[in-house]
Amino acid sequence: MSLPEKSFEPDAACPLDGVRVIDLSRLVAGNAVSSQLADFGAEVLKIEDPIKGDPLRAWQAQGVSVHWKLYARNKKSVALSLREPRGRELLLDLAASSEVLIENFRPGTLEKIGLGPDVLHARNPRLVIVRVSGWGQDGPYRDRPGFGTLVESMSGYAARTGFADREPVLPPTALADMVAGLYGAFAVMVAAPGRGRGRRRPGDRPAVARPAVLVHRH
Repeated sequence: MSLPEKSFEPDAACPLDGVRVIDLSRLVAGNAVSSQLADFGAEVLKIEDPIKGDPLRAWQAQGVSVHWKLYARNKKSVALSLREPRGRELLLDLAASSEVLIENFRPGTLEKIGLGPDVLHARNPRLVIVRVSGWGQDGPYRDRPGFGTLVESMSGYAARTGFADREPVLPPTALADMVAGLYGAFAVMVAAPGRGRGRRRPGDRPAVARPAVLVHRH
């Protein structure tokens, strides 16, 4: 069976044309959120450290940054140091003309550097903020390190795979991160202004805790 040839149309209209997304995340989960939105036409500004860039660039297979090529597709890289006042001010300027901001720092980090939701919403009350973390933004585990492997174990997924007489088997891919990306993109579409007929209030913050998603309304 042969697949029909599909021509590439760079000027074709997309569902998310005109939607600007700021992606502050690193590695897989947050990048998975923004890559889904970029595939459907959103303008994704990928904010990276001016010196090191996104650590995902270093994930290589035979010398090729395969993961970066996959998750950075359709995005625009912008080098900004959020440790510097000028970098934070430039980010706030970008946030003023954006619909969505994605971050996956440890809970509380965005607030510590002066870019918490209150600051961002003072500049743009309609901004949807997606916060990806291992164990959620609040609760008893919020300060614990969170990686996909830990979530796959804590959720019981690893214990459900493999063989009964052997150790649990982890998936060969970043499964929890990819699931978080899909749920995060869906949460954005529910909360994003001007999309669909759903009503939303200023200050919506979809908080994605792998693998669960909560949409906070304030």
